Amino acid sequence: MQPRRLQSDRRIFFPWEGSGRLRRYFAMGRLAPILVLILAAGFLMWVGARERAAAGERRTRVSLNQVRPAVERYFLESEGSCPESVQDIVPFLPQGVWPKDAWGRPLRLVCPSVRPGKIYVLMSDGPDGKLGGLDRIEY
Repeated sequence: MQPRRLQSDRRIFFPWEGSGRLRRYFAMGRLAPILVLILAAGFLMWVGARERAAAGERRTRVSLNQVRPAVERYFLESEGSCPESVQDIVPFLPQGVWPKDAWGRPLRLVCPSVRPGKIYVLMSDGPDGKLGGLDRIEY
């Protein structure tokens, strides 16, 4: 009597079929570190983009707060008349301060103001630079 041979399965499998190799590949955790790295990099890029936008807004607010005393001084010295533009208040600015926002565009001065209770509005048009855009920064 001859020893009995085991019958082997002679089918051809795709990686996702019966043999389970692809499932074992993912189950062994080889892909998990790569996915974690990709997700972490994406999160860091998202946080960086938000922080760059917030930093520009903060720098613009600092510029507005540096220019505001010069506008107030102009009002005092000119007996309440409005300056024609931001360029009229440049002599009243401290040395090294220039009326520009964080994106390199000049600040705008609206005088007299259309807002009740305010004499003037000092503003930046924001990152997009559109006049009166929704992302403008005002004082």
